[in-house]
Amino acid sequence: MKKLLNTLYVTTEGAGLRKDGENLVAEVDGAERARVPLHMLASVVTFGAIYISPALMQACASAGITIALLDRVGRFQARVEGPVAGNVLLRREQYRVSERPDEIVRSFVTAKIANQRVVLQRALRDHGAEIAPDRRQAIDTGVVRLGMILQRASVSKDGVDVLRGAEGEAGHVYFGVFNDLIRAPEPELAFRGRSRRPPLDRINALLSFLYTLLTHDCRSAAESVGLDPAVGFLHRDRPGRPSLALDLMEELRPALADRLALALVNRRQIGVKDFTVEDSGAVLLTDEGRRTVLTAWQERKRTERRHPFLDETAPLGLVPYLQALLLARHLRGDLDAYPPWFWK
Repeated sequence: MKKLLNTLYVTTEGAGLRKDGENLVAEVDGAERARVPLHMLASVVTFGAIYISPALMQACASAGITIALLDRVGRFQARVEGPVAGNVLLRREQYRVSERPDEIVRSFVTAKIANQRVVLQRALRDHGAEIAPDRRQAIDTGVVRLGMILQRASVSKDGVDVLRGAEGEAGHVYFGVFNDLIRAPEPELAFRGRSRRPPLDRINALLSFLYTLLTHDCRSAAESVGLDPAVGFLHRDRPGRPSLALDLMEELRPALADRLALALVNRRQIGVKDFTVEDSGAVLLTDEGRRTVLTAWQERKRTERRHPFLDETAPLGLVPYLQALLLARHLRGDLDAYPPWFWK
């Protein structure tokens, strides 16, 4: 089993990263703040203006450690990485299958809908007594509707566009009752429907930030097994878009990101004070809010679950890698179908 390595997140603007022996050293105002052995790192993610020494870039590239550069609000800017891994035959097969991806897309979509359904079911099981009866009924209805959409998508022989439509319908149902899963009383923490680029409320800002972190992990996972992260199956190709990474994250979003967002808000680890509202209406996490989320994200990734297909216990942080590996095995012909990840 692959070992879960660490991701170093650097959020303090003006910080500097340099190499010292076989260690990465983080400094702020000339004072050392952290020292991490390179062999313990899988990637480095920086937010905003962070100095990275050329020697450290070279060492990370040689060691297979990816450096991802994000702006201060989490938008992707660039990546620094070493030589591309994988053999050309696997990527050629990926490109060929991407022309007729129906079965792989069905796996992504059915797993995503099933995992969304589990999020709603768990909310009813764990906190149903605290939810108003009419809203509990709305969640119950959502569970039933998601089950119907899941059944249709599972047996449909129609093409990818129909499956994309099923995914969109399920998302409308799921996010239509998402606010009922939030137990925080502050009206500022209400969810008013999904909004992106920019997020227009605090819950959307939290979700978008977590989705950015998950996309990074899924992209790294795809590259680590030799797949091209830009050529997907569910998401259409677009210049600059990591379509395969977005595909891989779809089935993982409900369990890894959505549930964590709900837990942070409902346990009062994240509150109104952890966000700022820009003049444009965009809502952003504060520096302290980002640090809280990053700490919880790392803890969440260390949580172990039994993989439904491999029947082995593994940290959640390894699930993107395991799914990318299973996808590569399917494309090589070792597996008859891509086995999606169902959360239980």
